[in-house]
Amino acid sequence: MADYNIIVIGAGCGGLSAGAQLAKKGRKVLVLEQTERVGGCCSTYEQNGFKFDIGASIVEAPELLNRVFTRLGTTLENEVDLIECDPIYTVILGDGRRMTIPKSLQGTEEAIKAITPADVQGWRKYAALMDGFRNTLNDFFTSPVLTFSDMAGIMKNSPDMLKYGSLFTSSYQDVLNKYFTNAAIKESLAYQTFFIGLPPELAPGIFAVIPFQEHDGLYYTRGGMIGIPEALRRLGEKEGMELRLKTKVKKVIVRNKRAVGVKLDDGTEISAEVVISDINAKTLYLDMIGAEQLPWLARIGIKSYETAMAVPMLYLGVNYTPPLNSHHTLVTVPMEDMNDFWWSDYRTGGFSKHQFAIISWTSQSDPKLAPKGKHVLILTLPPSLRTCGKKSWDEAKPEMLEKYIDYYSKRAIPGLKEHIEVAELATPLDFERRLGTPDGAIYALRQDMMNETVFRPAAKSKSIDGLYLVGASTHPGGGVPTTMASGIVATDLIEKFERG
Repeated sequence: MADYNIIVIGAGCGGLSAGAQLAKKGRKVLVLEQTERVGGCCSTYEQNGFKFDIGASIVEAPELLNRVFTRLGTTLENEVDLIECDPIYTVILGDGRRMTIPKSLQGTEEAIKAITPADVQGWRKYAALMDGFRNTLNDFFTSPVLTFSDMAGIMKNSPDMLKYGSLFTSSYQDVLNKYFTNAAIKESLAYQTFFIGLPPELAPGIFAVIPFQEHDGLYYTRGGMIGIPEALRRLGEKEGMELRLKTKVKKVIVRNKRAVGVKLDDGTEISAEVVISDINAKTLYLDMIGAEQLPWLARIGIKSYETAMAVPMLYLGVNYTPPLNSHHTLVTVPMEDMNDFWWSDYRTGGFSKHQFAIISWTSQSDPKLAPKGKHVLILTLPPSLRTCGKKSWDEAKPEMLEKYIDYYSKRAIPGLKEHIEVAELATPLDFERRLGTPDGAIYALRQDMMNETVFRPAAKSKSIDGLYLVGASTHPGGGVPTTMASGIVATDLIEKFERG
């Protein structure tokens, strides 16, 4: 008899989502996490009285999160204290102008009108299109897509999705160019392509729904983003789920092409009827299982995946009130510069002339994240490789830290440099070491159309029986709502195929 019904590798939002749901269904579940805290990139740590979110800085699509909590017999509202962010963000354009974008669609129309009345009609048409498209996606995020038949089934159940076929065949840039003429307006809507790790000309058109969907509401978790995975942990443990922190899995034990347990770093072996992976699929298949265990075509396939972008993160504790007005401030550059960055600067590394960022002023939403009278600022910086130009990130970090602080003090946050008490730069190499994600890739694998849905590593492994995937590596991809949704997909597949 196996030690556990289910072993989950990784206590990110996907792993905890699946683990808690399966415990609720009566399975004996063990979750193994290599770090000292839950959440992965959706987590929070403290330094000198300042609480910093590691990666995720906001919650959107709360209805998708609520599906998980409903399955656990409660609601998101009951378990997580969410603070609504309105305005949803401010944009600092490349030419220095600022646009404040409220939750209200009408208010956003007014902000656009102040820049160029000519694009108001385009905004209305864009909003109408995305409102319709958004309403076709209800089951998309929580349905398995193991085969093309599964994809066809989603289309059959949501026939209106076919009306939006052009979004699947065009780029994000194509969509913006169709509805807007003013370069500044397009710039204000283009940054979100890097939420999925691609520039506007490569990001699939379906993701152009993001700037519209944000008007459904953006929220911050009181106490830090770790509040979401902590709620999943609490609910799972209530149902008997066991969690072990600082416990690294070295190998997935495979016998006769079936996952039967794991081997820990210290040599301990733990058996299970089913293994769930919440880690990068390339690490899972190539390192923890071994390419020799895979069919030749699967070996080629898993090796062919490119890792998603990695981003340096700048964590700042300051002793003044920064001159900002939103939880999120987007420091942007023209759309063409975002594309140019991808093809030139991203590949060479170093300090790019195309500097863009998300500034998360989390202590504006929750003052208790910082000592009284002080504040927390977190900057998500331009994507980078695991090296910084010709230097390693370890070598380049002190110089780059100063460059980032100097630049954003001058462009976006006056007075910043003189008021810093805590400053830490987390690099792609740091994320690779701390979280075990190859190249520091926060979304695991690229998310262009040929790496989405059925083309992504399957939630039910096609090579190893008894092995399931959750998290950013599998459908529906990276992000807090989507990784939690992957837990629904895996839970339903396990209930269907692994009844023992």
